[in-house]
Amino acid sequence: MKLNWLLCATLLLVGTSSIQAHEDEFDHGDDDAIDIEDDLDDVEEVEELKHEPSTPPPPPKVTYKAPVPTGEVYFAENFDKGTLAGWVLSKAKKEDTDDEIAKYDGKWEVQEMKETKLPGDKGLVLLSRAKHHAISAKLTKPFVFDTKPLIVQYEVSFQTGIECGGAYVKLLSRTPELNLDQFHDKTPYTIMFGPDKCGEDYKLHFIFRHKNPKTGKYEEKHAKRPDADLKNYFTDKKTHLYTLILNPDNSFEILIDQNVVNSGNLLTDMTPPVNPPQEIEDPHDQKPEDWDERAKIPDPDAVKPDDWDEDAPAKIPDEDAVKPEGWLDDEPEYIADPDAEKPEDWDEDMDGEWEAPQIANPKCESAPGCGVWQRPMIDNPNYKGKWKPPMIDNPNYQGIWKPRKIPNPDFFEDLEPFKMTPFSALGLELWSMTSDILFDNFIICTDRAVADDWGNDGWGLKKAADGAAEPGVVGQMMAAAEERPWLWVVYILTVALPVFLVILFCCSGKKQPSAAEYKKTDAPQPDVNEEEKVEERDKGEAEEEEEEVVEEKPDVKHKSDDDAGTASQEEKEEEEEEE
Repeated sequence: MKLNWLLCATLLLVGTSSIQAHEDEFDHGDDDAIDIEDDLDDVEEVEELKHEPSTPPPPPKVTYKAPVPTGEVYFAENFDKGTLAGWVLSKAKKEDTDDEIAKYDGKWEVQEMKETKLPGDKGLVLLSRAKHHAISAKLTKPFVFDTKPLIVQYEVSFQTGIECGGAYVKLLSRTPELNLDQFHDKTPYTIMFGPDKCGEDYKLHFIFRHKNPKTGKYEEKHAKRPDADLKNYFTDKKTHLYTLILNPDNSFEILIDQNVVNSGNLLTDMTPPVNPPQEIEDPHDQKPEDWDERAKIPDPDAVKPDDWDEDAPAKIPDEDAVKPEGWLDDEPEYIADPDAEKPEDWDEDMDGEWEAPQIANPKCESAPGCGVWQRPMIDNPNYKGKWKPPMIDNPNYQGIWKPRKIPNPDFFEDLEPFKMTPFSALGLELWSMTSDILFDNFIICTDRAVADDWGNDGWGLKKAADGAAEPGVVGQMMAAAEERPWLWVVYILTVALPVFLVILFCCSGKKQPSAAEYKKTDAPQPDVNEEEKVEERDKGEAEEEEEEVVEEKPDVKHKSDDDAGTASQEEKEEEEEEE
């Protein structure tokens, strides 16, 4: 019981402290007001302080500063100049497409985000919907795959969500024919990387074009799909950082917001595989006509038993069934509706003879049934069905036939797929049903630290600004309750239920049995400390003394009765002597 009350006192103290801290947080002038109230000369100032509304402290301000590369880069663009300088808008047309939509006439513009928290931070915005867009820029120097990794990183924000469209980049292969002014969907690229979505299919592409060393033809190799759920990156309308890292050992990593969402190896985790199989099935091989693929066959020696009746029915009437009492054999289940009337516009020549609609016979409602009674059908115990010989192992079984294997005439082995075609430009070639897609802070480099610094100075600053502007947990809960009033019930139950349980636990402690009750029942007593032992010993001694006093009282009474009897005997003897 003492422990329960101690727990109650502790919870009460904590609650009081929390309330006091809450009051101190939102009433910054209380301490000063108390000191002023003690001074009778400053009562008016106290009244003014009481009427001043308390205002929450302003959120910390995040100042934008354009990111600057901290090392060697092949390409870096933050768009903070406010222009498209260095970028080339495509004037090409898509092939095999209607002229009305074949042009790359989608509009691009450098501008700030719609709900920016960092004034001065600008990005490249895709402005048109249901249009083809193409824009590209040259690298400072071509990227050649040798002994250093490739790191590609940029930011994307679907400011108004995304219905159907992509936000991926293409690293355009270095070729003599490369003309950024005519950049289109067939322009050769080395790598395609970035998010893409249509319907409920959320993708994060990583595709590279591999050159067949034997034929010289290029084939697209697609990375496996990430295991992570990507939906939130497309729907939360926030800026996300996409990073691709390719290493000379053929390993790769794909990151979103500096967290790995996919990884693998170019040799083992691409579809179709980089290297073809060494052997293939002979396309000219054919299965022999006498090839037996049957693992089981009917037993040719089996004979149908003489007592096998193939004509026996599967169901037979139940001979033990008895017609229920009260069954109305002469009453039909349905009768013509007596209240029905022939429609006035009924034409017997055209519509035929009119008949009243059928309804359930009311006499059958109280009876077990109407009409001719028939025995219910049951399974026939003698039914065996059509006889078939049992199946046995096929002694001539040869297995499932497969064409023989032959050496693959197109086989090759490329153990260094990392050494791809060099690229010299970066491009965005997109079709989108959604506008206002923002791109920012592109970087291509070979040093992970340089990419991380660039990401922290760009995307990291946006994240910090968003976090500073977001309301606290209480603010978010209040805002949610304004949109969904039923949440108030949840909040009240969440607070009231624990308080009720605490009060119930503290104020309904179980009464401990006394030492006397333990003595009566010889039940084991709980361990006690030394002070409690002394108190119990003193109490026990006092109880024993009281019992001794009670026992002595009958003896005193008995002694007084004996004395009275002796006195009366002596008086009788004296009277006899006098006589």
